[in-house]
Amino acid sequence: MSGGLLVAGTTSDAGKSVVTAGICRWLVRRGVKVAPFKAQNMSLNSFVTREGAEIGRAQAMQAQAARVEPTALMNPVLLKPGSDRSSQVVLMGKPVGEMSARGYHGGRQQALLSTVTDCLAELRSTYDAVICEGAGSPAEINLRRTDIVNMGIARAARFPVVVVGDIDRGGVFASFFGTTALLSAEDQSLVAGYLVNKFRGDVSLLEPGLDMLQGLTGRRTYGVLPYTHGLGIDEEDGLRVSMRGAVRESAVSAPHGQDVLRVAVCAVPLMSNFTDVDALAAEPGVVVRFVDRPDELADADLVIVPGTRGTVRALEWLRRRGLADALARRAADGRPVLGICGGFQLLGEHIDDTVESRAGSVAGLGLLPVRVRFAVGKTLARPTGEALGEPVDGYEIHHGVAEVLGGSPFLDGCRAGSVWGTHWHGSLESDGFRRAFLREVAAVAGRRFVPAPDTSFGVLREEQLDRLGDLIEEHADTDGLLALIESGAPAGLPFVPPGAP
Repeated sequence: MSGGLLVAGTTSDAGKSVVTAGICRWLVRRGVKVAPFKAQNMSLNSFVTREGAEIGRAQAMQAQAARVEPTALMNPVLLKPGSDRSSQVVLMGKPVGEMSARGYHGGRQQALLSTVTDCLAELRSTYDAVICEGAGSPAEINLRRTDIVNMGIARAARFPVVVVGDIDRGGVFASFFGTTALLSAEDQSLVAGYLVNKFRGDVSLLEPGLDMLQGLTGRRTYGVLPYTHGLGIDEEDGLRVSMRGAVRESAVSAPHGQDVLRVAVCAVPLMSNFTDVDALAAEPGVVVRFVDRPDELADADLVIVPGTRGTVRALEWLRRRGLADALARRAADGRPVLGICGGFQLLGEHIDDTVESRAGSVAGLGLLPVRVRFAVGKTLARPTGEALGEPVDGYEIHHGVAEVLGGSPFLDGCRAGSVWGTHWHGSLESDGFRRAFLREVAAVAGRRFVPAPDTSFGVLREEQLDRLGDLIEEHADTDGLLALIESGAPAGLPFVPPGAP
């Protein structure tokens, strides 16, 4: 086998990431050497590969589903929004500058097509199959000319396309038909069919509609995936926390100790790598929620200020919302606070930022003895170490350079009283360290909470990926998908008018 498939969607969040991961896990269990690929990703939720490249976390998780090491080849272009109109462009894992949406789509995007196709060609030369994920919708007719992630990459690679639609939102038949009918004849020739996601109820009631859709478009449906809770992998954006959803539904079990532990996460603007809290929510008896009001911190045993693409903007937001004062009161009362990456930076005494916000000298919250200077170069690393007597590993993605002036050492940051800060993302996925940290938090908070001794975040994540593979194997036409991957789109697919304008 030496082929591939593009998983497109009728909309953003239709389920492309989940379906791509599920197909990767299903294929690798069949003995197929498979790799994920997303030419261009827009996300604040990113990951650092072993070679020090920054890619979307969804692609890193899809690589784990495929049981391969993630590399920059799997996500050559990553866009990290810094405002409504501009993003940092990360090319082959390294930032190359800020660009407006108009500037990017006006020429830079198309110039990257050769890089994207070279990466895909290298993956195809190494793997039996490459499963590509699209972005948004392939029928974004205003952007088709410069598209390098949907039909642009499908045309370049001659990959067949399966379009995923979220039936839970409603209008899935219109979305399938309209998506197809807004593509050019050349693009339509690669659209092999559809895959329904998040169906609830009796499939037999849906089948007449699928038959009519095939009559209208000449394209079949390759599966109806049932609505199954807790199947999201690391999301690209938004407040949905993938593993938290899975574990809260499957393990709303009694705490191992006598008390639960309540964790409040400040939903700061441009929040990045919010998946840091997934591992906390994996613990029985830990309740995690996102908050944006001071009163929501009142009953929290631990407050987390997460990473953000806009440290100064997040700091201003915390002050404007009254959360900064609430955090200061918590620190004064000796109640636990944890800052991660940008959240760590803004807990310090001072920020000098002429790079990200260009705000210059800004006073921080003053809860940690730290001064931060923003550097032009970005730190991208996979550190390992020890804290609280336990081994820890994580990953770093930041422009801010922290000078720690006091407190007790904590990973690469420090602890002052009940306030901890670190640049390390992913540290809480280290099971022993997470349990030690939660014991410390519980002691400071006065809770009789005891972490379960056998919770393994890595095992839970593997189980989740296996469930995704099961979903494809049990509810998709796997023979049909294999035929597409091996042989491409069926010949003679009819044109659905009117086509692209």
